[in-house]
This record gives sequence, C-alpha cells and structure tokens, in this order.
Amino acid sequence: MGVGGWPRFVAVRLGGAAVSLGLVLISAFFIFRVLGGDPVSAMTRDVPATPEQKRQLRHQLGLDDSLAQQFATYVKGVFSGQLGQSYQYRRPVADLIVDRLGATVLLTGTALVLSAGLGLWIGTRAGWRSGSRFDKTHVGVSLALWSAPTFWLGLIMLVVFGRLLGWFPINGMRSPRTADGWWPQTLDIAHHLVLPAVTMAAVIYAQYVLIMRASILEQRGEEYLVTARAKGLTDAAVLRRHAVPNALLPTVTLVFMQLGAVVSGAILTETVFSWPGLGQLAYEALKVPDIPLLQGTFVFFSAAVIIANTCADIAYRILDPRVRTS
Repeated sequence: MGVGGWPRFVAVRLGGAAVSLGLVLISAFFIFRVLGGDPVSAMTRDVPATPEQKRQLRHQLGLDDSLAQQFATYVKGVFSGQLGQSYQYRRPVADLIVDRLGATVLLTGTALVLSAGLGLWIGTRAGWRSGSRFDKTHVGVSLALWSAPTFWLGLIMLVVFGRLLGWFPINGMRSPRTADGWWPQTLDIAHHLVLPAVTMAAVIYAQYVLIMRASILEQRGEEYLVTARAKGLTDAAVLRRHAVPNALLPTVTLVFMQLGAVVSGAILTETVFSWPGLGQLAYEALKVPDIPLLQGTFVFFSAAVIIANTCADIAYRILDPRVRTS
C-alpha cells in the first residue's frame, strides 16, 4: 500500500468503527427495554411504597415518557458525555464505570499477560517440535480448556483451591482485616487476584497456542531457515532469531483483538469470584434491571471490542510489509 493509500485506509477503518458504535448505541437503548421487569417494582421491593409514590418515582426516572422521548434523552446524554443516572446507586453511570474500571483492567491485564506469555511459549515449542509428545499433550490440554465454560472452570477453581485447600480467597478484591500500608494491601490484592486471573488466562491462552503453532509450522518450510542452518546456526538460534520474529505477526494482531474481547468477557469471571469490576457491576444492574447502568456498561464493553479490532487491523498492515504493498 502506497503512502497515499494510508489516509484512505485509516479513514475507511475509522468510518466503519463509527458506524459500529452508532449501531451499538441504538442496540443498547432498545435491547434492555425488552428484557422485561419493572425497575420501580424492583427498587421498592423491600421498601413499602404507595401507588402514588411509585408513579412519582417512575416520573422522576423518566419511565412514563414515550419511547421516542426516552430515546431522544438517551442520545442527547451520550453525545454530551452523560450516560444517565443509575437507578439503584443514584449516581451518574459514568462515575460508576470509572470507579470500577481499575479493578477490571487489573484482572484482564493480568490474564492477558499470563495467557499471551504462556500461549506463545507453548505454541512456539509445539510448532517447532510438531508431532512430539509435548506438542500433542499441550495442544490437547489447550483445546480442552478453551472448550470449557468460563463459569464452570471458575467454580471448579473456587471449590478446589478456595474451599477445599483454602489457599486463596474465594471472593472480593480485599480482605477487611488487612493491615494498612502499600505493601500489605498490594499483597492482599495479589492474593485475591490469583484465582480469577488464572481462570481467565486458562480459557483464552489456547488461541495463542494454536495460532503461534500454526505460524511456526508455516515458517519451518521456508528456505531462509535452511540458509540459516547452512551458515552454522544452532537449531535454537534459528528458532529464536528467524522463525519466531516472523511467526509473531499474526499473534501480535490477536493481542490487540483480545484486549477488547477479554474486557468484555470479564462478566462471568467477575461474577463467579465477586470481583468488584465492570463485569460485576453489569451483573448487579441486570438483577434490577438498572437500565441506564446496563446501557452504559454495554456501550463500554462494545466500544472496547470495536476500538481494539480497529487497532488490530491497522497494526497488522503496519507490521506486515506484504499487506502494505498489496
């Protein structure tokens, strides 16, 4: 792709992302209004309220407006940077998302580093030693974990390592009796982080294993590796200096794509382990239903996936010269 083609390419990708985000905004409004359930009834379930008080609450929340009026208010709020007011927390949705974002980034970031590091290492060795016991064993284990439901694997981890062995906490992000200070608090958070992060990493690392293995297998047949061996390089040096750098291209783009997918996939893991992030927040909103909060978290998760996929598409064309010249 020539220099002149880059502005058009980026503009097309950004335009596609903008259209996708627009469809997400429309979907977020209508989907959560057909879920069923009455937010006012849920909010007054444990508090005695007269029919008049319920009508007043419905008016305050704007639920007695027509669907067209509610949609106009919603769109205006989104473009002004306001995602509405949470029904159950009585706080701006944007503030709630910001408060919970750090916990989700910590969990998903740790899981992504673990899965990418382990997956690339195993995939490289499996592809280089194709057909060996190492290859068959690790590919089989990876596929088994990839097919396992996240919530099921999380429950197994919770029961075995949390309840039976008692090695790790089974819920939350902090223990109430932890001593004050940066170091004790950090160790406490890390202790709580182990089970949910390992659960997420175990489910997604198979993708890195399979893609890296396939890339290494493709590179093994290239003539430049034969030339490198003819120059006297050891097998390990040929793998490290030549095969791995070229095989990393498709995996790098997968990392970008997983940034969005992992964040959006945190709902099940955070729910199982009661991790106080955006996934747990979305689950709490679903029980009411807290429509503004559901809309806000849905838009955030969807935007993360769209932005990450757009960045992956652009990054691949930057990193791979074959695509740039096509």
